Amino acid sequence: MDTASHSISPDQFAALSARPNSPRVIDVRRTQAFEASGRILPRALRCAPEEVERLASTSGAGDAIVYCVHGHEVSMQAAAQLRAAGWNARYLSGGIEAQLGAGLPSIRKRPDFGVTGGQASRWITRARPKIDRIACPWLVRRFIDPKAEFFYVPTTQVFAEAERLAATAYDIPGAPVSHQGELCSFDVLLNGFDLQVPALDRLARIVRGADTDRLALAPQSAGLLAFSLGLSRLHADDQAMLEAAMPLYDALYAWCESEATAVLQGLPAETHNWSPDALPKAAR
Repeated sequence: MDTASHSISPDQFAALSARPNSPRVIDVRRTQAFEASGRILPRALRCAPEEVERLASTSGAGDAIVYCVHGHEVSMQAAAQLRAAGWNARYLSGGIEAQLGAGLPSIRKRPDFGVTGGQASRWITRARPKIDRIACPWLVRRFIDPKAEFFYVPTTQVFAEAERLAATAYDIPGAPVSHQGELCSFDVLLNGFDLQVPALDRLARIVRGADTDRLALAPQSAGLLAFSLGLSRLHADDQAMLEAAMPLYDALYAWCESEATAVLQGLPAETHNWSPDALPKAAR
């Protein structure tokens, strides 16, 4: 039986969100409980309890967090099986119910988007991506489906290729995920998955300002637009552009997270306030 040293609290789990090298998240709820629930935790991949041993032996060992309904024997046993196979595996204390009860992030299952915690989802949009068509893949990979695949094709081919590839079209009129009124596709994805994270709300405002030419929405929107246009000039290959942009969104999200935390704690926001005039003359 696992001890507390092999568990992770819901708050600790939430703090690991959106990190490039976050542990794998594995949903090991029994089939009946999994199918009866409309929600999964961010980045979760489904593995039935009876399949954990096979996963442990066929997938490369690494860091993992497993969860069941209440964080009892199902996830404890699954974590122990993974550790026996060389994984660094912990279980979520209190399970998904503790996460939901604390109001911490979870996502709505969206079978219509191919997101149920099972196989990797597929997404497709117009070639030569700029703001939304980069921000949405970042959001999906960091918070929704780490194994998601993205395709960029000529505008006239998006819907035909979406059908052929069984992919969800986004950021094009008529797609399941696209602009709605003043909201951009990034906003629509957040709403569609019912993903509620204060830092993401802040990031969404920046993305919206940059993507809809309303740069006054957030001071950072103009900078994000400049980065996006610059990346487009640097990369002729859209997939290479996406990979190059991921760390930029990681950094922007980390800043949004620190700003949101400062607001919650009533602290001043971090600024760059170094000035050479403040140094003694001998040190200048």
